[in-house]
Amino acid sequence: MELEVRHLRALCAIADTGSLHRAARQLGVAQPSLSTQLRRIEQELGGTLFARARTGCRPTPLGRLVLSRARPLVAEMRALVSEARACATGGTELRVGSTASRALAGWLRRLRARGQEPNLHMNVSPNVLLHMVADGQLDVAFVHEVEGTPLRVPEGLRLRVLVGREPQFVSLPADHPTTAAPVVDVRDLAGDRWMIDPTVDGEWDAVQRMFRAAGINPPVLHGDYHTAAALVATGEVVTVCQPSCLPRADMAVRRLHGDPLGVRLLLAARTETDLEGALPALEEAYWEAARLAPAYREWLEREGRPTPTPTSTPAPAPVLS
Repeated sequence: MELEVRHLRALCAIADTGSLHRAARQLGVAQPSLSTQLRRIEQELGGTLFARARTGCRPTPLGRLVLSRARPLVAEMRALVSEARACATGGTELRVGSTASRALAGWLRRLRARGQEPNLHMNVSPNVLLHMVADGQLDVAFVHEVEGTPLRVPEGLRLRVLVGREPQFVSLPADHPTTAAPVVDVRDLAGDRWMIDPTVDGEWDAVQRMFRAAGINPPVLHGDYHTAAALVATGEVVTVCQPSCLPRADMAVRRLHGDPLGVRLLLAARTETDLEGALPALEEAYWEAARLAPAYREWLEREGRPTPTPTSTPAPAPVLS
């Protein structure tokens, strides 16, 4: 067996996600197929590349050596393919990564108006997106960093802070008793079932810290936030949501008393040129979405924070992985 770029890409995905399951999902292959591929690679190289445990996969010393050589090769190949395609088509494609945000539609629209053609890649994991930028798979990534859980930022990435601290709100059934007030105390939701997406980096830990601080222990279901929104509408659960989330006839959005949950919003790229090219459109789109969300707009006004496009600030020194 001769190692190919796809084999190196698989190793990088396993290392970045820390899990064969998540790596297989990222690569779009079945987990058994990826496990078989990894065994063959290890047989070819003559040693174990990852230590498997219940908590996930971690590179062995041999694995770290191989990864140190594999990452530049994978990044160079991706950059070569991207540049060749752009040259062949004469296009100005911008490969954009993002976690979920109501600012996305406005951002993509503004990028197109500026002569760029965004190619969007969504992922619930900001850490995965950051590694995709570092590996040359994406040009820029719009990500969130959950308070208390620093992101693992690859060395060499450049960051800009869009919002230093965005409070997280709660979405509730429209007929929930607490919706009579604009602010909800999390202790008043102790008897409700919550739904949290544990695959979002840092989300589960942050919500559990909030529960402990409030002295409550409500039942928690695991599920993605699209499913959570549907269950909120039918009265089954309550869930954390972004402040720009819009209310509906069957769902209310409220701020949490004391703003116990927060995230930092960041734009990442390998070059200052990519950052400066994408940031103004993102800022405009974000604050447009903020103004359209009644609960967030009210919170911003109460806090004395203006909604026009701000001047972005450099991010503090990141945690390097």
